[in-house]
Amino acid sequence: MDRLANVSGKENSSSPPAVPKRSRRPLVVALILLFVGFALWRILTTGEKTRGQETPAIPVGAANVVKGDIQEILSGIGTVTPLATVTVQAQIAGILMSVGFKEGQIVKEGDFLAQIDDRPYVALKQQYEGQLAHDQAVLEQAQTDLVRYQTLAKQNSIARQQYEDQVFIVRQSEGTVATDKALIAQQALNIYYCHLVAPVTGRVGLRLLDAGNYINLPNTNGIVVLAQLQPITVVFVLPQQVIQEVWAEQRRGTSLAVTATDQSDDKELATGLVDAIDNLADTTTGTVKVRANFPNDDLKLFPNQFVNARLLLRIVPEATIAPVSAVQHGAPGTYVYRIKPDSSVEVRVVKTGVTEGDQVQILSGVDPGDQVVVDGVDRLREGTKIRVVPDRGNPAASGQYVSDGKQAP
Repeated sequence: MDRLANVSGKENSSSPPAVPKRSRRPLVVALILLFVGFALWRILTTGEKTRGQETPAIPVGAANVVKGDIQEILSGIGTVTPLATVTVQAQIAGILMSVGFKEGQIVKEGDFLAQIDDRPYVALKQQYEGQLAHDQAVLEQAQTDLVRYQTLAKQNSIARQQYEDQVFIVRQSEGTVATDKALIAQQALNIYYCHLVAPVTGRVGLRLLDAGNYINLPNTNGIVVLAQLQPITVVFVLPQQVIQEVWAEQRRGTSLAVTATDQSDDKELATGLVDAIDNLADTTTGTVKVRANFPNDDLKLFPNQFVNARLLLRIVPEATIAPVSAVQHGAPGTYVYRIKPDSSVEVRVVKTGVTEGDQVQILSGVDPGDQVVVDGVDRLREGTKIRVVPDRGNPAASGQYVSDGKQAP
């Protein structure tokens, strides 16, 4: 018994003392707090990294949607066409004696242009005049004989047939005299044809025949080409889809203004009015010809010159206007990127109307005062954050775009 008690006493004395349950609670709490602190640290550091890796705002150009007047303009390619282009041709054969113009000179109607040798026709006219004098004397003699024969016939002093024969002789002489007068008139006309004058006021071109050459008929090449410059016309084409609107305005008596610009469409040359619309459409091109008259006082329009014609059909007042560069075309249809107050963009589907240069009428989708993106749209999508960067070189991308396409001060 004592041995067992000793043994058990030894065993008890060698075992570690038991830890009370209350003493283990602070350790558990410390471990939990340590874990929570580590988790919070991870969350905070991860958030900072995430914020540091956020996509920066995309720089874009923006413009304001404004309200103003916009012109509906129809454009077409045209050719300057003189109202009259005359090839001055000789109507009589002969030697070209002299030329009375300088190449490129402006001449007035009736001004002397060229002289053909008229001496053969003058001589021939004189010959016919001499023949006329002879035939008139013969006629007078026959008429005198007729009066005498008429008296004798009444007295039955001559045969009736002799009197009647004399009547026919007088008529023959009268016909000969009439023929002589016609030949003289013909030679007078030939002499008139030898003196060539300008049929219209215009500008002469390069000389096609020099003095000293003999002119044969027909003279198809002519001596010079004369083109009327004031007024002058431009014949241009418009799509057949819009010709009804133009025709309707013309039938109402509206004077439709047309502006002619150079081939590069950079410089305005002249302003005129629509004069006529062709009565047939070209089935191969689907276009209709329109002719406009221009005073051409400053001679800026040159015959056969290619120009761009811009026809002002009407003016739309108080329209909602945006830059053309703001309008995009894609899956939503026709749309713009509208800038929201939080500097993000949203897609707005719009309906467009009249286009004038770099301006377009917006019928629906945005309102005056809205700001839309005009530059940098290729990197945008719904909700993208942006920052507006003014562009002095592009007024439409300055954020201060006005209805006349100029940058506000």
